[in-house]
Amino acid sequence: MEIVILEKIYGDRSGFEKLNKKLKSLIGDLEVSWKIGITQKQWAKISLEGEDEEVSANLIREEFGEVPYKLSKVKEGKTYRGRFIDLGKVGYGVYVDIGVFSPTPKDVLIPLYYLKSTFGDKPARQLIREFGWIDHLPVELEITKVEFGAREMEGKFSERQLKQIEKWTTDGYDKIFVAGTISEKVEEALIKTGHSRDVKRLEELGLMETLLVLKKGTQAPGIIKEIGPHLKAAVFGAIKFEE
Repeated sequence: MEIVILEKIYGDRSGFEKLNKKLKSLIGDLEVSWKIGITQKQWAKISLEGEDEEVSANLIREEFGEVPYKLSKVKEGKTYRGRFIDLGKVGYGVYVDIGVFSPTPKDVLIPLYYLKSTFGDKPARQLIREFGWIDHLPVELEITKVEFGAREMEGKFSERQLKQIEKWTTDGYDKIFVAGTISEKVEEALIKTGHSRDVKRLEELGLMETLLVLKKGTQAPGIIKEIGPHLKAAVFGAIKFEE
């Protein structure tokens, strides 16, 4: 059997090894073998075989969550986890991929009018820049509209996500989002460049997405410039506070 979990593997692909380790500790004692692959749009897919595959599948679902697969499974008013995709490519909002493949792959639009009413009258691209948003950053949405005929979905950030965004953008600490490599590699880069002392906190947002909260007085662009060459496949976003 096969499960597509709520994690993506892309960038330097170091997520394969990390996910394998996580599966070993989760289902390694069960009568099951597994293989990790990726779907279109880089969602991690786990194929299971063996007499404990059902039990294993349930444990995996509990641990990582599962994509909805079908548009017909997406319900208005429910919350879903997804990833930003194609940020800045359109001006009328931002898209989030929640893992809908059938009948065709579809992303959720967070419309511009909602972004403006929530965060102020700014163009989408300015908002993306100010908030440090990057492709693949995990976000939680509430679905506001599903149109089966047009195969369109619209959504807004969940209350929990809004609180998180507000905290990130008001606490006065510069932040760096890193997508496309595992947190262990980010730590290595910080140690190599002597900048681990400038980091107040490192948070894993997903398998291949990390948040660095920097210490007061440490500025995000400087740190990105230093660690960037050590993380060639990674993409960076920053929340900056003026000194």
